[in-house]
Amino acid sequence: MEEFLTLILACLVSYIFGALPFAHRISRRKGIDIFSIGTGLAGASNVMKNVGRWSALIVLVFDITKGALAVIVSGMMGVEGPLILLPACAAIFGHWNSIFTRFKGGDGMAIAGGIAIGLFGGIGFFALFVAAIATVLAQKLWVTSLTSIIFGYLAILFLTHIFDKDKDIAVGFTAVVLLILAHAMRGHARRRRIARQSE
Repeated sequence: MEEFLTLILACLVSYIFGALPFAHRISRRKGIDIFSIGTGLAGASNVMKNVGRWSALIVLVFDITKGALAVIVSGMMGVEGPLILLPACAAIFGHWNSIFTRFKGGDGMAIAGGIAIGLFGGIGFFALFVAAIATVLAQKLWVTSLTSIIFGYLAILFLTHIFDKDKDIAVGFTAVVLLILAHAMRGHARRRRIARQSE
């Protein structure tokens, strides 16, 4: 029972971390409502296109940090093994549906990078680097930026297998990646549908 209550509390704390609305607050300081411009998402990509590069960099760092902190603090609370993925998902849910912004948020790419760092340490950092390269190449090749999380995820699977470390958590991380991809693709489809209707 005590372990269950600890897990619930860790999920609540992780949700709050995920819900911290850095993109919204930083954009608002510039006089811009990030939810009513561009993609309508509170993320570094939308901030970069509509607010500025430095603001986007700050948002990116903070979103990665809150993902890492959600996992690290949950671990400090005593959540271990594959169960740590539940607070990780709670952080993503908080990012998607922030209580501070009337349940609006971003797509979760950056916070997923932070979660990977919190879960896998140096391997997570390397996966984030791979994802960043994939993002740059995707923009140059006009390929969807969703490929970045796929390449980052594959890097995690490969390296955890090579180093024989955290392989069970890496497999469980599949669910986190699929969750983010499904949410992002649904969002893309909805925005395309709205764009067609407005033409």
